[in-house]
Amino acid sequence: MQPLTAREIYQQLRDVALEVRVLKRLEEGCRSGPVQVDIEGWQLTLDVDGEHLRHCLHCQNPEGRVFDGGRRFGTDPVSLLSTWELAQIERLLAAG
Repeated sequence: MQPLTAREIYQQLRDVALEVRVLKRLEEGCRSGPVQVDIEGWQLTLDVDGEHLRHCLHCQNPEGRVFDGGRRFGTDPVSLLSTWELAQIERLLAAG
């Protein structure tokens, strides 16, 4: 099974920013550190520092394909987001 690419995860995050998909935070309270979210069956672990989204640490899609956390430069889906898209995601994460 092929691993997920940064571009595939970016598309999910972009759709959330455009309000095409729904992001649901799976745990409450923690403002910094790893945050678990669900995007219509896609399970993501995001690294959040206060109000800022830093990285995608892990992702698994509904079919079971996995993203390794983008250990190589330029492979983090968060780095592909535009400034506006990133602000939208951060706003949704802060809202809970």
